[in-house]
Amino acid sequence: MVIRVAIVEDDADLRETVKSILDQTEGFVCCGAYGNPHEALKRLPEERPDVVLMDIKMPGMTGIECVARLKNACPDIKVVMLTVYEESDQVFESLAAGALGYLAKSAPLSRVLDAIREVHAGGSPMSAHIARMVVERFQSRHTEDPRAELSVRERITLQHLSRGRTYEHIADEMGVSVSTIRTYITRIYGKLQVHSRTEAVAKYLASERK
Repeated sequence: MVIRVAIVEDDADLRETVKSILDQTEGFVCCGAYGNPHEALKRLPEERPDVVLMDIKMPGMTGIECVARLKNACPDIKVVMLTVYEESDQVFESLAAGALGYLAKSAPLSRVLDAIREVHAGGSPMSAHIARMVVERFQSRHTEDPRAELSVRERITLQHLSRGRTYEHIADEMGVSVSTIRTYITRIYGKLQVHSRTEAVAKYLASERK
């Protein structure tokens, strides 16, 4: 079985290096290499790769927002973040957006290939450091205010939701696009561990009453 892999990375040297390694390694093929998220979002739904390697910080749109939009268009695509950013907020926002793995760019290319195999087989590849971070954050959720996980913009979005505002109204109030509001809401659902607007608002109001 050949695993079809796409890369979304604005560093041309790294992008071409990973593409070359994939094409030279048995069991892999690079079906797309994109220098920016906008190009990737146009092409990936047609290419239908099995796995996407996604950078976080890119011009015009973050990799996190790109993941959220891509998962809306292609729910079955598996994404591994490959980035220099290992801060907890970046990790959890990526996972909440739909990424299934998270590796540092400093990882050996052999580890990247292993991660692609792992996520394709149903796993969630992460470095030991990041896995430890995930476990510690999960454990802390039992005692923390669930809203503590939310960014300022996500909290504002949730406040608007609790007042019954539409996505369009919230977008106008916050000066962003409706798709950005959907991204915020995807992250809110992941961080609050809920699956609907009603559950999110109920959890928010319960925390307000404490």
